[in-house]
Amino acid sequence: MDKLSVQETKSKKGGRAKKAKTQKAEMTKNVLIVGVGGQGVIMISKVLALLCQTQGYQVKQSEVHGMAKRGGGVFSHVRFGEEVWSPTIPMGEADVLIALEWAEGLRWLPHLKHDTGIFIADTQQIVPPFACRNRTAGAQTAYVKETPTEILEKVADGYALDAGGFAEELGNSRVANTILLGALSASLDFADEDWLNIIAKFVPKGSEKVNEQAFMKGRDWITEVRENPEEMPREATQPEMPIPPAGDVDISLDIIDDWCKSCDICVRLCPERCLELNEQQIVRLKKPDACTGCRLCEWLCPDFAITVNRTPVNKKKEAA
Repeated sequence: MDKLSVQETKSKKGGRAKKAKTQKAEMTKNVLIVGVGGQGVIMISKVLALLCQTQGYQVKQSEVHGMAKRGGGVFSHVRFGEEVWSPTIPMGEADVLIALEWAEGLRWLPHLKHDTGIFIADTQQIVPPFACRNRTAGAQTAYVKETPTEILEKVADGYALDAGGFAEELGNSRVANTILLGALSASLDFADEDWLNIIAKFVPKGSEKVNEQAFMKGRDWITEVRENPEEMPREATQPEMPIPPAGDVDISLDIIDDWCKSCDICVRLCPERCLELNEQQIVRLKKPDACTGCRLCEWLCPDFAITVNRTPVNKKKEAA
Protein backbone atom coordinates (compact mmCIF):
# COMPACT_ATOMS: atom_id res chain seq x y z
CA MET A 1 0.00 0.00 0.00
CA ASP A 2 1.50 3.35 -1.00
CA LYS A 3 1.91 6.30 1.35
CA LEU A 4 -1.12 8.14 -0.12
CA SER A 5 -3.41 5.15 0.45
CA VAL A 6 -2.24 4.85 4.06
CA GLN A 7 -3.01 8.54 4.64
CA GLU A 8 -6.48 8.15 3.08
CA THR A 9 -7.19 5.12 5.28
CA LYS A 10 -6.11 7.02 8.42
CA SER A 11 -8.21 9.98 7.35
CA LYS A 12 -11.31 7.80 6.91
CA LYS A 13 -10.77 6.13 10.29
CA GLY A 14 -10.23 9.50 11.90
CA GLY A 15 -13.40 10.83 10.29
CA ARG A 16 -15.43 7.85 11.53
CA ALA A 17 -14.01 8.18 15.01
CA LYS A 18 -14.80 11.89 15.07
CA LYS A 19 -18.34 11.22 13.83
CA ALA A 20 -18.86 8.51 16.46
CA LYS A 21 -17.59 10.84 19.16
CA THR A 22 -19.94 13.59 17.98
CA GLN A 23 -22.91 11.19 17.98
CA LYS A 24 -22.09 10.08 21.54
CA ALA A 25 -21.82 13.70 22.63
CA GLU A 26 -25.20 14.45 21.07
CA MET A 27 -26.71 11.55 23.02
CA THR A 28 -25.50 13.05 26.31
CA LYS A 29 -28.26 14.47 28.48
CA ASN A 30 -27.58 17.69 30.36
CA VAL A 31 -29.57 18.53 33.51
CA LEU A 32 -28.91 21.78 35.38
CA ILE A 33 -30.28 22.16 38.94
CA VAL A 34 -30.24 25.60 40.57
CA GLY A 35 -31.57 27.18 43.74
CA VAL A 36 -30.64 28.71 47.09
CA GLY A 37 -28.68 27.14 49.93
CA GLY A 38 -30.73 24.75 52.04
CA GLN A 39 -33.36 23.93 49.39
CA GLY A 40 -31.92 20.56 48.40
CA VAL A 41 -30.19 21.27 45.08
CA ILE A 42 -27.33 18.89 45.91
CA MET A 43 -29.74 16.16 46.99
CA ILE A 44 -31.52 16.31 43.61
CA SER A 45 -28.25 16.15 41.69
CA LYS A 46 -26.95 13.20 43.74
CA VAL A 47 -30.18 11.25 43.28
CA LEU A 48 -30.09 11.83 39.52
CA ALA A 49 -26.38 11.00 39.23
CA LEU A 50 -26.67 7.73 41.17
CA LEU A 51 -29.81 6.71 39.29
CA CYS A 52 -28.06 7.22 35.95
CA GLN A 53 -25.07 5.20 37.14
CA THR A 54 -27.28 2.29 38.16
CA GLN A 55 -28.82 2.38 34.68
CA GLY A 56 -25.39 1.89 33.11
CA TYR A 57 -24.70 5.46 31.99
CA GLN A 58 -21.44 7.31 32.35
CA VAL A 59 -22.05 10.30 34.61
CA LYS A 60 -20.20 13.53 35.24
CA GLN A 61 -21.34 15.87 38.01
CA SER A 62 -20.15 19.34 38.98
CA GLU A 63 -21.49 21.53 41.75
CA VAL A 64 -20.82 24.89 43.33
CA HIS A 65 -22.36 25.65 46.70
CA GLY A 66 -19.92 28.14 48.26
CA MET A 67 -21.96 30.15 50.77
CA ALA A 68 -24.92 27.79 50.49
CA LYS A 69 -25.48 27.64 54.24
CA ARG A 70 -25.73 31.43 54.29
CA GLY A 71 -28.58 31.55 51.75
CA GLY A 72 -26.38 32.02 48.68
CA GLY A 73 -26.89 30.63 45.19
CA VAL A 74 -26.29 26.92 44.56
CA PHE A 75 -26.10 25.07 41.25
CA SER A 76 -25.21 21.59 40.06
CA HIS A 77 -24.48 20.21 36.57
CA VAL A 78 -25.36 16.57 35.86
CA ARG A 79 -24.40 15.08 32.49
CA PHE A 80 -25.03 11.44 31.58
CA GLY A 81 -24.82 9.31 28.46
CA GLU A 82 -22.85 6.56 26.77
CA GLU A 83 -19.70 8.64 26.96
CA VAL A 84 -19.35 11.98 28.75
CA TRP A 85 -16.26 14.14 28.37
CA SER A 86 -16.86 17.18 30.58
CA PRO A 87 -18.67 17.74 33.91
CA THR A 88 -19.96 21.22 33.03
CA ILE A 89 -22.83 22.17 30.74
CA PRO A 90 -21.99 24.80 28.10
CA MET A 91 -24.16 27.87 27.67
CA GLY A 92 -27.33 27.01 25.75
CA GLU A 93 -26.84 23.22 26.02
CA ALA A 94 -28.98 22.25 29.04
CA ASP A 95 -31.72 19.79 28.08
CA VAL A 96 -33.51 20.37 31.39
CA LEU A 97 -33.28 23.28 33.83
CA ILE A 98 -34.69 22.59 37.32
CA ALA A 99 -35.07 25.70 39.50
CA LEU A 100 -35.96 25.47 43.18
CA GLU A 101 -36.22 29.27 43.43
CA TRP A 102 -37.85 31.57 40.87
CA ALA A 103 -35.14 34.23 40.45
CA GLU A 104 -32.38 31.61 40.25
CA GLY A 105 -34.29 29.87 37.46
CA LEU A 106 -34.47 33.10 35.47
CA ARG A 107 -30.80 33.81 36.04
CA TRP A 108 -29.82 30.46 34.49
CA LEU A 109 -32.25 30.51 31.55
CA PRO A 110 -29.49 31.31 29.00
CA HIS A 111 -28.05 27.83 29.68
CA LEU A 112 -31.27 26.14 28.45
CA LYS A 113 -31.51 24.83 24.88
CA HIS A 114 -33.56 27.36 22.94
CA ASP A 115 -35.59 24.99 20.74
CA THR A 116 -35.99 21.86 22.87
CA GLY A 117 -35.06 22.72 26.46
CA ILE A 118 -37.42 21.88 29.34
CA PHE A 119 -37.79 24.46 32.13
CA ILE A 120 -39.28 23.29 35.45
CA ALA A 121 -39.36 25.89 38.23
CA ASP A 122 -40.77 26.32 41.69
CA THR A 123 -42.55 29.67 42.01
CA GLN A 124 -41.10 30.11 45.51
CA GLN A 125 -39.50 33.53 45.93
CA ILE A 126 -36.63 33.94 48.39
CA VAL A 127 -35.89 37.66 48.37
CA PRO A 128 -32.43 38.44 49.77
CA PRO A 129 -32.44 41.42 52.12
CA PHE A 130 -29.76 43.09 50.01
CA ALA A 131 -32.35 43.32 47.21
CA CYS A 132 -34.18 45.91 49.31
CA ARG A 133 -33.37 49.48 48.39
CA ASN A 134 -35.12 50.48 51.60
CA ARG A 135 -35.34 47.95 54.42
CA THR A 136 -38.38 49.44 56.14
CA ALA A 137 -41.64 47.48 56.06
CA GLY A 138 -43.45 47.84 52.76
CA ALA A 139 -40.36 48.96 50.81
CA GLN A 140 -40.00 47.97 47.16
CA THR A 141 -37.39 45.32 46.35
CA ALA A 142 -35.13 44.79 43.36
CA TYR A 143 -36.38 41.21 42.97
CA VAL A 144 -37.29 40.04 39.46
CA LYS A 145 -40.68 41.23 38.23
CA GLU A 146 -41.27 38.66 35.44
CA THR A 147 -44.28 36.39 36.05
CA PRO A 148 -44.41 32.65 35.24
CA THR A 149 -46.77 33.33 32.32
CA GLU A 150 -44.31 35.79 30.77
CA ILE A 151 -41.36 33.41 31.12
CA LEU A 152 -43.10 30.22 29.96
CA GLU A 153 -44.02 31.93 26.71
CA LYS A 154 -40.29 32.33 25.96
CA VAL A 155 -39.20 28.70 26.46
CA ALA A 156 -39.82 25.64 24.30
CA ASP A 157 -41.35 23.56 27.10
CA GLY A 158 -41.86 25.18 30.50
CA TYR A 159 -43.67 24.51 33.78
CA ALA A 160 -43.97 26.59 36.96
CA LEU A 161 -45.43 24.94 40.04
CA ASP A 162 -45.89 25.84 43.67
CA ALA A 163 -43.81 22.95 44.99
CA GLY A 164 -43.69 24.52 48.44
CA GLY A 165 -47.49 24.69 48.57
CA PHE A 166 -47.79 21.08 47.41
CA ALA A 167 -45.31 20.03 50.11
CA GLU A 168 -47.30 21.79 52.83
CA GLU A 169 -50.40 19.93 51.65
CA LEU A 170 -48.48 16.71 52.33
CA GLY A 171 -47.61 17.94 55.80
CA ASN A 172 -43.86 18.40 55.28
CA SER A 173 -42.53 21.59 53.68
CA ARG A 174 -39.07 20.04 53.27
CA VAL A 175 -40.16 17.65 50.50
CA ALA A 176 -40.54 20.42 47.89
CA ASN A 177 -37.32 19.29 46.22
CA THR A 178 -38.67 15.73 45.93
CA ILE A 179 -41.79 17.13 44.22
CA LEU A 180 -39.50 18.74 41.64
CA LEU A 181 -37.69 15.40 41.25
CA GLY A 182 -41.06 13.87 40.40
CA ALA A 183 -41.66 16.59 37.83
CA LEU A 184 -38.21 15.93 36.36
CA SER A 185 -38.87 12.18 36.16
CA ALA A 186 -41.68 12.77 33.65
CA SER A 187 -39.05 13.98 31.17
CA LEU A 188 -36.56 11.12 31.64
CA ASP A 189 -37.00 7.48 30.69
CA PHE A 190 -36.53 5.82 34.08
CA ALA A 191 -39.04 3.69 36.00
CA ASP A 192 -40.77 5.17 39.06
CA GLU A 193 -39.57 2.25 41.18
CA ASP A 194 -35.94 2.98 40.29
CA TRP A 195 -36.36 6.66 41.22
CA LEU A 196 -37.95 5.83 44.57
CA ASN A 197 -35.28 3.27 45.47
CA ILE A 198 -32.56 5.88 44.99
CA ILE A 199 -34.49 8.67 46.75
CA ALA A 200 -34.89 6.42 49.82
CA LYS A 201 -31.09 6.34 50.13
CA PHE A 202 -30.82 10.12 50.52
CA VAL A 203 -33.83 11.18 52.61
CA PRO A 204 -33.93 11.05 56.44
CA LYS A 205 -34.99 7.73 57.91
CA GLY A 206 -38.71 7.68 58.57
CA SER A 207 -39.54 10.16 55.78
CA GLU A 208 -39.52 7.63 52.94
CA LYS A 209 -43.33 7.52 52.71
CA VAL A 210 -43.92 11.27 52.50
CA ASN A 211 -41.08 11.59 49.99
CA GLU A 212 -42.69 8.88 47.87
CA GLN A 213 -45.96 10.82 47.98
CA ALA A 214 -44.11 14.01 47.07
CA PHE A 215 -42.39 12.34 44.11
CA MET A 216 -45.68 11.02 42.72
CA LYS A 217 -47.34 14.42 43.35
CA GLY A 218 -44.81 16.16 41.10
CA ARG A 219 -44.87 13.45 38.45
CA ASP A 220 -48.67 13.27 38.36
CA TRP A 221 -49.01 17.08 38.15
CA ILE A 222 -46.74 17.49 35.15
CA THR A 223 -48.19 14.39 33.44
CA GLU A 224 -51.72 15.75 33.84
CA VAL A 225 -50.67 19.14 32.48
CA ARG A 226 -49.20 17.48 29.37
CA GLU A 227 -52.24 15.26 28.82
CA ASN A 228 -54.78 18.07 29.38
CA PRO A 229 -53.09 21.31 28.29
CA GLU A 230 -56.43 23.09 27.85
CA GLU A 231 -57.68 22.26 31.33
CA MET A 232 -54.45 22.43 33.34
CA PRO A 233 -52.29 25.57 33.07
CA ARG A 234 -48.51 25.11 32.93
CA GLU A 235 -48.11 27.48 35.86
CA ALA A 236 -49.44 27.03 39.38
CA THR A 237 -48.37 30.26 41.02
CA GLN A 238 -48.30 31.07 44.69
CA PRO A 239 -50.89 33.54 45.96
CA GLU A 240 -49.43 37.01 46.30
CA MET A 241 -48.78 37.95 49.89
CA PRO A 242 -49.77 41.54 50.61
CA ILE A 243 -46.90 43.62 52.04
CA PRO A 244 -48.10 45.78 54.95
CA PRO A 245 -47.29 49.46 54.45
CA ALA A 246 -44.58 51.10 56.54
CA GLY A 247 -45.69 51.95 60.06
CA ASP A 248 -48.44 49.29 60.18
CA VAL A 249 -46.18 46.43 61.26
CA ASP A 250 -45.03 45.45 64.72
CA ILE A 251 -41.56 43.85 64.59
CA SER A 252 -40.25 41.52 67.29
CA LEU A 253 -37.51 38.92 67.63
CA ASP A 254 -37.76 35.48 69.22
CA ILE A 255 -34.31 34.35 70.36
CA ILE A 256 -33.70 30.85 71.73
CA ASP A 257 -30.85 31.33 74.20
CA ASP A 258 -29.91 27.64 74.35
CA TRP A 259 -29.38 27.55 70.57
CA CYS A 260 -27.21 30.66 70.32
CA LYS A 261 -23.52 29.73 70.02
CA SER A 262 -22.19 33.32 70.35
CA CYS A 263 -20.81 33.26 66.80
CA ASP A 264 -21.45 37.03 66.46
CA ILE A 265 -22.46 36.73 62.77
CA CYS A 266 -25.84 38.41 63.24
CA VAL A 267 -24.34 41.23 65.31
CA ARG A 268 -21.66 42.04 62.76
CA LEU A 269 -23.90 41.86 59.69
CA CYS A 270 -27.03 43.58 61.00
CA PRO A 271 -27.49 46.60 58.65
CA GLU A 272 -29.04 48.70 61.43
CA ARG A 273 -26.53 47.70 64.14
CA CYS A 274 -29.38 46.93 66.51
CA LEU A 275 -28.06 43.61 67.91
CA GLU A 276 -25.44 42.85 70.52
CA LEU A 277 -24.19 40.01 72.73
CA ASN A 278 -25.16 40.25 76.41
CA GLU A 279 -23.04 39.36 79.47
CA GLN A 280 -23.60 35.64 78.78
CA GLN A 281 -22.59 36.16 75.12
CA ILE A 282 -26.13 35.51 73.92
CA VAL A 283 -27.53 37.74 71.21
CA ARG A 284 -30.19 40.28 72.15
CA LEU A 285 -32.02 43.16 70.47
CA LYS A 286 -30.55 46.35 71.94
CA LYS A 287 -32.37 48.88 69.68
CA PRO A 288 -35.93 47.66 69.02
CA ASP A 289 -36.92 50.92 67.31
CA ALA A 290 -34.05 50.61 64.82
CA CYS A 291 -34.96 47.09 63.68
CA THR A 292 -36.62 47.06 60.24
CA GLY A 293 -37.45 43.35 60.25
CA CYS A 294 -35.23 42.66 57.21
CA ARG A 295 -34.69 39.08 58.53
CA LEU A 296 -31.00 39.09 57.64
CA CYS A 297 -30.11 37.89 61.15
CA GLU A 298 -32.65 35.07 60.89
CA TRP A 299 -31.31 33.86 57.54
CA LEU A 300 -27.64 34.09 58.52
CA CYS A 301 -27.91 32.39 61.91
CA PRO A 302 -26.27 28.95 61.48
CA ASP A 303 -28.09 27.62 64.56
CA PHE A 304 -31.63 28.83 63.76
CA ALA A 305 -31.71 30.67 67.08
CA ILE A 306 -33.48 33.80 65.74
CA THR A 307 -36.98 34.23 64.37
CA VAL A 308 -38.17 37.63 63.13
CA ASN A 309 -41.88 38.33 63.55
CA ARG A 310 -43.62 40.96 61.40
CA THR A 311 -47.16 41.29 62.74
CA PRO A 312 -49.61 43.76 61.15
CA VAL A 313 -50.79 46.18 63.85
CA ASN A 314 -54.48 45.67 63.06
CA LYS A 315 -54.12 41.90 63.59
CA LYS A 316 -52.32 42.49 66.85
CA LYS A 317 -55.21 44.74 68.02
CA GLU A 318 -57.76 42.10 67.04
CA ALA A 319 -55.84 39.44 68.98
CA ALA A 320 -55.72 41.73 72.00
